[in-house]
Amino acid sequence: MAAVFLTFTALYRGRVTLAWALGYLGLYVFYVVTVVLCTWIYRWQRRRSLVSSMPATPEMLSDSEEEDRVSSTTTSYDYREEYQPLLFYQETTAQILVQALNPLDCRKWRNKPAYWRVLKVLKLPVEFLLLLTVPLVDPDKEDRNWKRPLNCLHLELWRAGSLPHPSADGVYEIGGLFPVWGIVVIAGTALAAVTFFATSNSEPPRLHWIFAFLGFLTSALWINAAATEVVNILRSLDVFSDFTLARQGYPRMAFSACFGGIIFNVLVGVGLGCLLQISRGHAEVKLEPEGLLVWVLAGALGLSLVCSLVAVPLQCFQLSKIYGFCLLLFYVSFLVVALLTEFGVIHLKSV
Repeated sequence: MAAVFLTFTALYRGRVTLAWALGYLGLYVFYVVTVVLCTWIYRWQRRRSLVSSMPATPEMLSDSEEEDRVSSTTTSYDYREEYQPLLFYQETTAQILVQALNPLDCRKWRNKPAYWRVLKVLKLPVEFLLLLTVPLVDPDKEDRNWKRPLNCLHLELWRAGSLPHPSADGVYEIGGLFPVWGIVVIAGTALAAVTFFATSNSEPPRLHWIFAFLGFLTSALWINAAATEVVNILRSLDVFSDFTLARQGYPRMAFSACFGGIIFNVLVGVGLGCLLQISRGHAEVKLEPEGLLVWVLAGALGLSLVCSLVAVPLQCFQLSKIYGFCLLLFYVSFLVVALLTEFGVIHLKSV
């Protein structure tokens, strides 16, 4: 909401000053710190509640309770353990990398219908690209999804998304001598090499949690790059990747990505872009909103965030199908209004 308020104010004032651009970037830093702090508090409280809920002495169960416990244990059994080798087997680094980059589960493939397989084939390139570039930390797993060769590859490849957009001559240079991409390549390679030789395949390192922030940053950069290059493709890829995350059992991550990408685009996109313009000698950046469509876009974004801000707490953060249907209906309504505004059907009366 603060980002939308800053954007509305900037459009109304028609200019962005240095203090305003720094405010955009500072607000994004505050948002990231808040997310990190809240995540840490949530995990700490969760571990504390699990420890306190463990009984000190075993309780005697009745026959019916014992049958319920056995049946629930049987239904929730993880059959993946059946495929684990009986003897201890140490996977090589190459095997870990190949398995980590494989988006296809062969056992699930055999049990799925034909239409699911066709859809899966279409999704494989996108899923492979996400696995290759976006690190995923899963605290529910024993190894927290630590894959040493793949995580080192993430440190090497994240620089592709972190490079700034080229200038008029095609490349940014420091002091007119050394390109920025060269420094990023050297730093990424050095960091990946240190991580590879200082860690092991069997146990995640102490600083493994940093990859969670790297995954968040890489995801935001992917969304930002897609929005900058091809807006139409963004709509397909964004919804597609969030839908894939939700289907794979990470609905919270998919829900967060929807809002995290918008916040990154608004705060970092506007703040950093205006800051670069001001650093080139401009006192301020002039904004000239053309027509009613700009206000329709900004107003729809602000209204959707206000509705979610009210609806989500009212549902005790348990989102239902009705909430999803209302969001889809809101988007269709917004799209109709935006198209009618673009083609001049809806317009302001001239005085």
